[in-house]
Amino acid sequence: ILTDVHETADVPKVAEVADILQIPAFLCRQTDLVVAAAMSERVVNIKKGQFVSPWDMRHAVEKCRTAGNDRVFVTERGSSFGYNNLVVDMRSLAIMRKFVPVVFDATHSVQLPSASADGDHAVSGGQPEFIPVLARAAVAAGVDGVFMEVHDNPKQAKSDGANALESTKLRAVLKELLAVQGALAGAHVTP
Repeated sequence: ILTDVHETADVPKVAEVADILQIPAFLCRQTDLVVAAAMSERVVNIKKGQFVSPWDMRHAVEKCRTAGNDRVFVTERGSSFGYNNLVVDMRSLAIMRKFVPVVFDATHSVQLPSASADGDHAVSGGQPEFIPVLARAAVAAGVDGVFMEVHDNPKQAKSDGANALESTKLRAVLKELLAVQGALAGAHVTP
């Protein structure tokens, strides 16, 4: 079980049931939260904030390691590019892999934060048609894993539906990712 933790006070209770504690992207620089998660002795996933450079993620990783937990990985989910857009710099995957295992979030990477107006509320949009493209590129870049939000009916999803992969497309995407990985078997893809 992997789940977010947002408050240090929640870490002990969440650690009782979760295998992996995830630090959300917007909280990746919160030292007290990162250290509390690390001290739980659970695996810690730190999502890279859209505002953080790949080399600066070393600081968050070192907070975990200094707290005595080497079981940490980072998830790349894109960087802010102007307003209402995220882009993925594939170089960041290689940069971060020099100091920590890296997972690629193929669905949040296609999110368009607050990009569409819904009455008086701004809601995030997405471009899910690019999920397979970015996931293939990340696998080719040598990531250690791929994360995807998948839903039977993304338009009905309680959250992140605009950037979710429709479940009927999952098998084909996974086959493509395995094919890319297979094509690289024996190739040296680590930085």
